[in-house]
Amino acid sequence: MKLFLKVALFTLVVPGTIAVLIPMLIKWDRPVAEGPTFWLGVCLLAIGTLLYLRCVWDFAVSGGGTPAPIDAPKRLVTNGVYRYSRNPIYVAVLIAVAGWASLFQAPVLLIYGVALFALYAFFVQRHEEPHLAREFGDQYTAYMASTPRWLPRLRHKDRP
Repeated sequence: MKLFLKVALFTLVVPGTIAVLIPMLIKWDRPVAEGPTFWLGVCLLAIGTLLYLRCVWDFAVSGGGTPAPIDAPKRLVTNGVYRYSRNPIYVAVLIAVAGWASLFQAPVLLIYGVALFALYAFFVQRHEEPHLAREFGDQYTAYMASTPRWLPRLRHKDRP
C-alpha cells in the first residue's frame, strides 16, 4: 500500500503536471475537436495513459521502486515495455501530449512536445544513462546494447 501511495503521489505531481496540467493551461481557451481528430486525440491519450501505468507496474513489481528518483527501483527493470524501450515513461508522456494536441487542434502543444523531447533527450543522455551505468554496471551496458532508447525496433535483437 505504501508503494502504491508513493507512485500515486509522484504521478500526480510529475507526469500529471507535465502531461495534463501544463497542456490544459496552454489550451484552456480552445474548443475540443470533432470527428476523427477528436478520436485520434482520445486514442493517443488512452495509449499514453496505459503505457505509463504499465511502466509504473513494471517499476513496482520487477524493480521494487517507483519512477521517482528518490525511490527508484532497486533492480534494473528490463521486462514488460522496458523490453522494447529504455525510456517508455517519457514516450508515454509525449504520446499523451500529442493526444492533447490532436484533441484541441493546438499546434502549440506539438511545439511543447518537441521541447519536452529535447529536454528528455538531454536529461537521459547526460544524467540518467551515466547514473544507471554506475548503478547497474555490465547489466545496464548489455541492456543498452540490446534495447533502443526511445522507440521499439521493428525486429527485436537477441537479448543477452
